[in-house]
Amino acid sequence: MATSKSHSFKLIEGMELQTTVTGLPNGNSVRAEFHLKNCTRTWILHWGCIYQGNNNWFVPSEHSTKQGALQTPFVKSGNDYVVILELRDPKVRAVEFVLKDGNRNRWLKQHTGNFRVEIPWNELHAHHRIPKNLIERRAYTIWDRRGRPQNSAREQQMDYENAIRELQADLARGMSIEDLQANSSIPVEKAVISEQKQTMNLHQPSHRRKHDVHKWVQKYAEPITKNAIVNSSALADLLKKSVGQENVVSQKSFHVRNYEIAKNVTGDCRLYVATNMAGPTVLHWGVAKSSAGEWLTPPPDVLPEKSKIVHGACQTYFTDMSSREHSFQLIDINFKRSGFVGIQFVIWSGNHWVNNNGANFAVTLKSLNSTSGKLVVDGKYILKWLLDEIAEREKDAERSLMHRFNIATELTERCKDEGEGGCIGIMVWMKFMATRHLTWNKNYNVKPREISEALERFTNLMEKIYLQQPHKREIVRLTMALVGRGGQGDVGQRIRDEILVIQRNNHCKSGMMEEWHQKLHNNSSADDVIICEALLNYVRSDFRIDSYWKTLKANGITKERLASYDRPIVSEPRFTSDAKEGLIRDLTMYLKTLKAVHSGADLESAIDTLLSPSKGHNVFALNGLSPKLQDLLSSVKRLVREDNAALLIEKLVDARIELHPALRAPRTRAKDLLFLDIALESCVKTTIEKRLISLNFNNPPEVVFVICVALENLCLSTFNNEEVICCTKDWYRVSETYKANDVEWALQTKAVLDRLQLVLADRCQHYFRLIQPSANYLGQMLRVDKHGIDVFTEEVTRAGPGAVLSTLLNRFDPCLRKIANLGCWQVISSADAHGFLVCVNELISVQSKVYSKPTVIIASRVTGEEEIPDGVVAVLTPSLIDVLSHVSIRARNSKICFATCFDQNVLRNLKSKEGREISIHINSTGLVISDGNKSDAHVRHIYISSVSWGVITKRKKFCSNYVISSKEFTSEMVGSKSCNIKFLRERVPSWIKIPTSVALPFGTFECVLSDDSNKDVAHKISALKVSLNRGDMTKLKAIQEAVLQITAPLALRNELIHKLRSERMSYLGDESSWNRSWMAIKKVWASKWNERAYVSCKKTRIDHDAVCMAVLVQEVICGDYAFVIHTNNPVTGDPSEIYTEIVKGLGETLVGGYPGRAMSFITKKTNLKSPTVISYPSKRIGLYSKPSVIFRSDSNNEDLEGYAGAGLYDSVIMDKAEEVVVDYSREQLIVDKAFQVRLFSAIAEAGHVIETLYGCPQDIEGVVKGGIIYVVQARPQL
Repeated sequence: MATSKSHSFKLIEGMELQTTVTGLPNGNSVRAEFHLKNCTRTWILHWGCIYQGNNNWFVPSEHSTKQGALQTPFVKSGNDYVVILELRDPKVRAVEFVLKDGNRNRWLKQHTGNFRVEIPWNELHAHHRIPKNLIERRAYTIWDRRGRPQNSAREQQMDYENAIRELQADLARGMSIEDLQANSSIPVEKAVISEQKQTMNLHQPSHRRKHDVHKWVQKYAEPITKNAIVNSSALADLLKKSVGQENVVSQKSFHVRNYEIAKNVTGDCRLYVATNMAGPTVLHWGVAKSSAGEWLTPPPDVLPEKSKIVHGACQTYFTDMSSREHSFQLIDINFKRSGFVGIQFVIWSGNHWVNNNGANFAVTLKSLNSTSGKLVVDGKYILKWLLDEIAEREKDAERSLMHRFNIATELTERCKDEGEGGCIGIMVWMKFMATRHLTWNKNYNVKPREISEALERFTNLMEKIYLQQPHKREIVRLTMALVGRGGQGDVGQRIRDEILVIQRNNHCKSGMMEEWHQKLHNNSSADDVIICEALLNYVRSDFRIDSYWKTLKANGITKERLASYDRPIVSEPRFTSDAKEGLIRDLTMYLKTLKAVHSGADLESAIDTLLSPSKGHNVFALNGLSPKLQDLLSSVKRLVREDNAALLIEKLVDARIELHPALRAPRTRAKDLLFLDIALESCVKTTIEKRLISLNFNNPPEVVFVICVALENLCLSTFNNEEVICCTKDWYRVSETYKANDVEWALQTKAVLDRLQLVLADRCQHYFRLIQPSANYLGQMLRVDKHGIDVFTEEVTRAGPGAVLSTLLNRFDPCLRKIANLGCWQVISSADAHGFLVCVNELISVQSKVYSKPTVIIASRVTGEEEIPDGVVAVLTPSLIDVLSHVSIRARNSKICFATCFDQNVLRNLKSKEGREISIHINSTGLVISDGNKSDAHVRHIYISSVSWGVITKRKKFCSNYVISSKEFTSEMVGSKSCNIKFLRERVPSWIKIPTSVALPFGTFECVLSDDSNKDVAHKISALKVSLNRGDMTKLKAIQEAVLQITAPLALRNELIHKLRSERMSYLGDESSWNRSWMAIKKVWASKWNERAYVSCKKTRIDHDAVCMAVLVQEVICGDYAFVIHTNNPVTGDPSEIYTEIVKGLGETLVGGYPGRAMSFITKKTNLKSPTVISYPSKRIGLYSKPSVIFRSDSNNEDLEGYAGAGLYDSVIMDKAEEVVVDYSREQLIVDKAFQVRLFSAIAEAGHVIETLYGCPQDIEGVVKGGIIYVVQARPQL
């Protein structure tokens, strides 16, 4: 709570000056605001501070201690002109000032004297004289009077402020502090905090936070283009058809008014320019050799036909390429690998010039000199021409930082429209520089001012990209965190001037200080910040030289590096003891000067830049920043000095929250705002790392709070952050429902934690795919050591906000598992095993391998869709796998041990035993693993005898109809999936719904393939199958692609449309619907040749050629939830329990290997009304479809005795389902216990009914829509 004093002055010409003096919450500073009203021009505040007992004007002590005045211009803010001053010296008693009219050079005084504003320091900070414990006790009394309600953080703050008001009123009535202390004791019995009631936490930050984080969502999935550039167009497509698509390395379209211009650049150095302009049209163009901004006359050997040279440019007439269908004109320029970096052009048409919204059109050609402009890597690319040029120009860049940043600015300007690859390449180069893998200075003298100005130009360009291309903001942040702020004018010059002042004031003009002085004059760098900090620590430690070297070493500066400078530093510092105080003062000020240039993301420097009287108000007013941010930043500076980590974490993130709206749409000085946000983010990370030392992980509220703040920090730093936002909302939910030692709470919190770990892992992979290819390529070109290249992306990730959050989650996980009575293992398939240990990254990479001896695999990643290799007796993984996933069912059917491990230390220890024999035994607490011995041989025997062999299916015949209704389903025409649907439709009670179905029967694929229209495809598939049968597994993919080329007989199309309409399914039957449905059918047929299914058939000696594929066609139930039931608990084998997994949306996220766990529950068959939840959901997305049709595989080798073929083949929805990020924070299934019990009981009852109908355990898939249960398929549980 702040106390204010206001005053107003009537001025000339109807103007009025209002002054407000406010005591800031930090207790050690005052803000003075001057509002000039009814003013039509800018005035200047000419002011100074008055100290007690002295009527002279003084410059505030934070600037200097001498007499004098400052001039601060008023800044326009709304209808007023405003100046804001912040005074930090409690000795200041008043501010005296006059007003200067800069336009007319006149002065405005109060009568014959100066204006004066008193600073009643004690009144403004009266509550700061009240002891903190006294305020806390009164706040407790207020809370107690209100009946001890559950307080939010805001309500606690209000109680605190009310306590200050009451105490100030008591003091005003004449009571002393001692009287108030005597009357404020809290009885011991009242101070006891019960476990059931949450009380005020008077000495710690609030353990409860909740912000409207949905406002922080940032989505930049699609590039936001400028200057009317689009990535694709009809003209661009026409151009590709006309000149071919092969070897195209760059393409772009421009839209200007009603005109369109498209260009293609090919790898053989040809540029094609096309336009839809009519009539005679001329390209007026020039080339660039050294930089994109050049306009040079093209040489004669590259001029196309119909060209002429005019006034330093070339004019080329377009050639008309019009036809009956299309009208456009074209120019083809062959550059013959002439080494040009680009061209610029404008167009003359219809008696006027056409340009790119006031600028020339520009095309980058540098990639023509490389073998390829872009290398495709996992959907992202590296900009090869840029990296090649960086490598070529590194020799110039290493001369000085001025050269490096000037080159970086030029290259960034040229590549800024080349997609993310350009910014990534620049960022990688800057990081190699920042981590000292590159030379900073070599045989070149440069002034600090020149370095500062070069850095300013570079960061100004990055600011421009940040504002104009939001989809690149993530990379821009990473880049700006690596460089300094820079600056024009005397910003850099002060580095050179102030070192001389330090030497003169402290009599240190020789030795190490002179060597450093020479280095600073020669080529100042970020190393100088570290050197200055090392000197400060050396002086503060009473001149202990080990403090100097310790600081340097901790920041990567060795003796060898000091000696490697062009102006080497080889001496150690030596000062006289009487210089200590002066050195600390001068070096502290000099450190600020160095950081202002070289450390853009330094917190103190970033805050000072915004809060400085000369700049602060401008950036605050123009960006709509609140006074609250100003107060928070002041608090942050104080808490940093006090080293109060617990309170600092919260204030840092609160400051970021206040800053966030301005960062999303900055109006001015975006660079300063961005540097401040980066600095705050970094400080959150380092402060939490300090907090980890004392954090009690056995006190969940404390840990949950710190994770909450770390999550908010991640939200504010992440782009495309919708899922992080959802996780944060869910974390708020569990933080509000905490109960000590509550199993249910621990399970829910564990689910949120699991999802967060998946999100963080995915972000690591995202960075790796995006950045590492450029790091690999450029690192090799620049001869960076291999380790520096290999860990590049890892270091980027570790420096970000996700790393410390990951540490918190990993350390909290065992505590949650302990509360929830979970061990470090989740057993998915229970079986003892003995074998040789093998470690793999992904299970899918070895699924077709055959191990010659019993093998235990540790797979770092399992999706749930894999086949378990032959010879494997156990699979152990850290991946979260659904109990009812394909690989889980496979493991149980084959009696293979399958388990998830949640303790990285256990896994690490196991991996160290790779190659050795181990034994696995299952008990009630999980897995017991020991070194193998001969007594475990019987386990090996059990494994070998448990595999089913020789199950052979019979080939099915075509029934002469392409499509049949459900009434016609028989086992000779369709698979068990379709037959079971028919069985259920005739027998289940009316409250269980079965979707409408038709089918393409067995033999339809073979019949269609034999049609004359598919003769060539049939021959191709036949030849590929010969190679496949010889063991060439690569032909599987080729066969699938061939199947997709099949055309449909007209009769099939007509029959399908007729049947679907007669069954009243959601099917339009138009051309578009037919094309989508026909493609879906072919994908189902093609899935017969997916690798997992083929390997599975080979393992069990099933004749793959005998596998026939019917297609079950069903209406998609667009449900709220999807579920899978096993009517015998598959984990424990208990036949009295029904086990169910349920997800939001369509069931593909449950059976299709999507990351995360489903919600699961068990129900006793003797008590269906009392389901027990055993895990909560961590699935990241839900799939949702509009009314549509699904085509399900229904082969003749599914559900055979001893062999589970279900899940091997694909089911395809005609209309692609939409992926939606799931928000569980208000999910009724979780937060509404009564709803949960009703729904789960109904699902379990449906399972029990179907099991009773069949007389054996069942594997059932279904959907819930509006509370109604739909069963979409059922099969025997194997």
